[in-house]
Amino acid sequence: MERKKLVEIIFEKKSFLCVGLDSDIDKIPHFLRSEKDPIFSFNKEIIDATIDYAVAYKPNMAFYESLGSKGWASLEKTMDYLKSKSPDIFTIADAKRGDIGNTAEMYAKAFFDNLGFDSVTINPYMGSDSITPFLSRKGKWAIILGITSNKGAEDFQFLDMNQGSGKKLYAEVIDKAMSLGSDENIMFVAGATQANLLVKIREIVPSAFLLVPGVGAQGGSLQEVCRYGMTKDCGLLVNASRSILYASNKNDFSEKARNAAQELQNEMSQILDNK
Repeated sequence: MERKKLVEIIFEKKSFLCVGLDSDIDKIPHFLRSEKDPIFSFNKEIIDATIDYAVAYKPNMAFYESLGSKGWASLEKTMDYLKSKSPDIFTIADAKRGDIGNTAEMYAKAFFDNLGFDSVTINPYMGSDSITPFLSRKGKWAIILGITSNKGAEDFQFLDMNQGSGKKLYAEVIDKAMSLGSDENIMFVAGATQANLLVKIREIVPSAFLLVPGVGAQGGSLQEVCRYGMTKDCGLLVNASRSILYASNKNDFSEKARNAAQELQNEMSQILDNK
């Protein structure tokens, strides 16, 4: 999906909500576990319940790969179902791949050509070799880890590049990565629990889209994210996973998921209207 189309969908739906499909076999409602493919059955219900309010979906690869071939089959069916429901949904393979050369190209083929994702999350630690293979396809995106919302983010991301310069490693990563492409094919992950640091990120990439996890169960503030990170064409995809997926573990789980997604979308609509 090209940037222009993504922006159009955001303003048409008045939403920049991304639903994270971190579908855990141990957390889905018990009554679904007798289904032939419980993960797909769960995903289907979640998609049906939330698609009116979401512009993007982000399956986390670990939850599918951990189930072996059955998990991969669930993922394929989920992607096929999303495409059948609407062509106007941005899809993210939350894979955090970070290898080089032919290996990175094989990952690009797997997620872009085989599964049909619009984007893949990338760990940039191995440098430009791990990013550029994902930038050669029109309408496809690399979403590069910038600032993450986990506790261990402080171990490396905030190290000083040069003593006394004040420039942090995450800033150098974002700056270098942006030079490899453009805001038409590169986004950055910026955790909502570090919302005040979005000001720093916007100084480096004023117009790039940011994928923002951490709103909802992790405690990030949507208002804070928008205050510091929103651009004239929104420039944000805000992800919510657990707060939507597991709003209930009973028969009403899809209804509760819909309510949770609608609540976020309503808040997003107001923000966009006041922009």
